[in-house]
Amino acid sequence: MPLAPASLPAPAPTEPTSPTDPAPAPAAQPRLKAIIVRLAHSLLVACVAPGALFAVTLLVLDVWMALLAALLWCYSVIAWRLLTGRRGSGLVLLTAMILTARTGVAFASGSTFIYFLQPIVTDGIVATVFLLSLATSTPVVARLAADFYPMNDDVASRPRVQRLFWHLTLLWAVMSLTKAGATWWLLTSQSLVSFVLLKNVVLLTTTVTAVVVTVAVSVRVARVEGLLRAS
Repeated sequence: MPLAPASLPAPAPTEPTSPTDPAPAPAAQPRLKAIIVRLAHSLLVACVAPGALFAVTLLVLDVWMALLAALLWCYSVIAWRLLTGRRGSGLVLLTAMILTARTGVAFASGSTFIYFLQPIVTDGIVATVFLLSLATSTPVVARLAADFYPMNDDVASRPRVQRLFWHLTLLWAVMSLTKAGATWWLLTSQSLVSFVLLKNVVLLTTTVTAVVVTVAVSVRVARVEGLLRAS
């Protein structure tokens, strides 16, 4: 007489999903205040601090010590981030690379005029790189965005965000060209001390203007995309 096949154990009952069960929590979204603080901190560390340190050291000591002081600041920030396990800042790294090249040429040539001429050339090169990157899938601003917002692939691939990166890259290219023209005029018409002080005013004015525009249009896009937490 054939044996009856062994019955398989019944699957464990699953608890029905209740419509009142809480949905998985969405990824945390930063508040606008947190983004502005992050932006201000990045610009303070990468741009304002080395510029202010250079100006103060120039007035107290001389131009050569001022060059070294600004450069030392950048490398100290990079080293501190590495030693503390923090994510590196692309903006600080870019500033350090530019200052290293400019300082090396200045010491090799022994000419401070060459040093101050380099920012004009650098701004022209930066503007060119920004403009050329507009023809690629990742404009320069897209590569630096993580310094200011917790970026991921989903956010970066959104059409509005991609258009934002494109237009901001164009904005900062124009800002660099404007700064280069103003710096050249000051360099050829002012004394060294006046040039340094006035150059910082021009740099601050153009940078603040570009930052305000950047923040305004970025906030508008972020709100449309739901990337900002309600205050």
